[in-house]
Amino acid sequence: MSDAENLDKNGHRGVDLYHRGNGLPAFTLAYAKTAEILTADSLAVTPAEMHGLIAGMLSGGLALEEGSWLTMLYDYTNQGMGWPTESKTLAMQSYHQLKTQLTGTDLDLDIYVPDDEHSGVVARAEALVEWINTFLAGVGLIGTKGRKLSKDVTEALSDLKEVAQLGIDEDGDLQEQADLLEQVVEHVRVCSLVVHAELGARLETDDETPKTRH
Repeated sequence: MSDAENLDKNGHRGVDLYHRGNGLPAFTLAYAKTAEILTADSLAVTPAEMHGLIAGMLSGGLALEEGSWLTMLYDYTNQGMGWPTESKTLAMQSYHQLKTQLTGTDLDLDIYVPDDEHSGVVARAEALVEWINTFLAGVGLIGTKGRKLSKDVTEALSDLKEVAQLGIDEDGDLQEQADLLEQVVEHVRVCSLVVHAELGARLETDDETPKTRH
């Protein structure tokens, strides 16, 4: 069993989404196992889609309360039916880590896609597109209608829609495209943080003013 796997009290093999190893970001080592669990639970959703949707809801202004996001997750991905225990646990781990990242002071955000070394640039690009599309859907679920959006947020959302048209030329130089993809992933991260900085809910503190990234 790898360090990224664990057994729950019932003996079920799960995934530690907080695991970090070999210098790789959180989630990286667990992506394939997460996909396996979602598929085994008959859920037509990829890890990137799950993560992107939750990130989008939080960035769109989801109230930081337990429960409401799960209902929207079920409605969007499973016709309103709840997720089996292991998959629900993965979603909850994603939610809590994203909430910590997005409401923290470090302006940090992990984009949950497979790493190039293990999956290849094509799979990584496809997962990134899935993440973006569900991020935009998550923002839309919370609703931007009737809300006046700044130029920065409007441009960020527009950029994300353009990046979602991303494609990899399998006959081209894959290493060059892999290098470019890393720049695209960083741009997606920044755009997502821009959206959250304006629309996302913040943890309330007595003496801290939310920071906005320019």
